[in-house]
Order: sequence, then C-alpha cells, then structure tokens
Amino acid sequence: MKFGVTCIESLAVALPEEIWTSADIEERLRPLYERLKLPAGRLELMTGIRERRVWPAGTRPSEASAAAGRAVLAKSGLRPEQVELFIHAAVSRDMLEPATASFAHRLIGLPATAQIFDVSNACLGFLNSLTIAAGLIESGQIRCALVAAGENSRPLVEQTLKTLLERPLNRNEIKPYFANLTIGSGAVAAVVCHQSLVKGRPHRLLGGVARAATQHSELCQGDTHGADSLAMQTDSEQLLLAGVQLARETWDEFSGPAGWPGNSFDRFICHQVGSVHRRKLYETLGLDVAKDFSTFETLGNTGSVALPSTLAAAIDAGAVREGSRIGLLGIGSGLNCLMLALEW
Repeated sequence: MKFGVTCIESLAVALPEEIWTSADIEERLRPLYERLKLPAGRLELMTGIRERRVWPAGTRPSEASAAAGRAVLAKSGLRPEQVELFIHAAVSRDMLEPATASFAHRLIGLPATAQIFDVSNACLGFLNSLTIAAGLIESGQIRCALVAAGENSRPLVEQTLKTLLERPLNRNEIKPYFANLTIGSGAVAAVVCHQSLVKGRPHRLLGGVARAATQHSELCQGDTHGADSLAMQTDSEQLLLAGVQLARETWDEFSGPAGWPGNSFDRFICHQVGSVHRRKLYETLGLDVAKDFSTFETLGNTGSVALPSTLAAAIDAGAVREGSRIGLLGIGSGLNCLMLALEW
C-alpha cells in the first residue's frame, strides 16, 4: 500500500497517574514467590520493565480514548466539526455492543456527521486504523479522521494476580500468565487528514506492508473472565519466535519490493513488548538498535497504544525531527504484522 496525500496532522497521549512498579507487583505475589522459591527482581530483569501505569478502578476504555481524543484536538489546527471519521482502535472495549467508539465520540464532542466504528486487531489496531483512514482520504471519500485508543490493563493484571495467588500452580504452570504482568494502561489519538488541510510542514504517511501468520493464532488468547475482569494466556517463548519470523518476512517485502530500505530510515519505533523482544527483532532484521526509541521501561506493553504513544514520546524528546523518516514496526497476536513508513 502507498499513500500520496495523507498526513498525521497531530498526535497526543493521555496517561494515568497511578504507577505500579515491577517491585510492587512482586511484593503482591510474595506468597507465590516464597512457595516456588522465585528470586525477587525477576520480572524487571526478564523484561526490562520497571513500571507501568493503571487507570483508576472503574475507568472505561471509552473514557481513556476520549481523554486522548480531546488532547489531540487541543493540539490540532483542525476543528472537531471537520472530523468525518472516528475510529476507536483499542483491544479494550466498554462492552460487546454498542461500539466503544459511540461512547468516546460523545465524550470527545465530535459531530453527528462523523462515521464511527471500532477496529479490533490486538496490538495492531491503531496502525490498521491509520491505513483505513488513509485509504478513505486517498480515495477522496473523506478529508479528516480521528483515530483513538484507550487501553485499560487493570482488570487483566488484577485477575492475573488473583489467579496466581489462589491456584496451586507450579513453575511451568505460571509461565502462560507471566506476560500479563507486563501490561500497562494508556491512551493515544491522532488527527489524520488530507495534506491540503495541514498548516506548516505535512507529516506524510507514505505507505507500508502487512502480513499475517494465523497458524500462530493460539499462542496468545484473551477473553472476559466474569463481569469485571479479563483472562489471558500467552506462550511467550513461541510467540517471540513466531513473531520475529513474521517480522522478518514482512521486513523483506517492506525493505525490498515495497521500496523502503533500512538505511533510508532515521528512526524506528517497534511494538513495546520488552527488552528481549526488542533485541531479537533488531538482530533478526539486521537493524541498528541505536535507531530505536522505547517506552516499555516505564509504560510496559500498552497494547494498541504502545507504538503510537512511543512515536509521540520520541517526537516530544526531539528524537524525531522535521524531515525524519520513521519506520513503524507493528505486530500483534493473531499473528499479524504491519510496517509503515512515515516522513515527519
């Protein structure tokens, strides 16, 4: 896919104030650690994640999504009434029906003329939504879209802690739950529009490549667990191997036939899983890890919010400057991979 007139006009993040450190989580799991003789500090040592944030109890994903939506409109040079499409792109949702976008749309104050819907594709939903919006902009059907995602990790992490403390699991049996303890909360939103609406330098979405490896769809599965909690189990070792292999195949097309070689990028932003995933990904793709920018150390894995919020952090830190070309290396359980080229 290639785009010629689509821009990310503005990007904004909303983060909760409450912080849970990896040490805090291990303290809550002290009975498990003592029973299984697990060394303290292993959670941060194995993932590189020092802390993550959580929304207050009872926060709905639509509320988080709306907070980011309002923040991005406050930065944007466009008015809410110009938004013709609104997508809620998170893993988290308020309920099965109606779409979480309907609640966030009202909270943001978007016009009744905007088309709204949810896009759900694990951690890849936000990037998928950018390409959907871009396709509608490129075809002339709309000129402006707002994409937002609000992820709420609290129900999953609390249910995981409860399960680990109440069930007599052995060392092997706790492994599928380990990835849950890396999940954090956050929200991000982007105004995506036709370049003619941009004041100043346009931040152009150039295009990208997508690939799927759905034979691995069983490696990470999550679902509701009662009325107010979630459950997820992940084969982290196999997911890493399969994910990196899919990334290799996607990168070969992205950097070859699609026309975006690795040396043409000034910065890379990958999905924020942890230190092992980052190292293995860059080694496999033969890319310079010095061009990476990460936030997993202090935010954990925030699902669909992770990659775009890290892009926003890189921009705020001056790691992405005007004229920089950025490679967005997205991946999500399923397995699905989407790599996009962005010229800032």
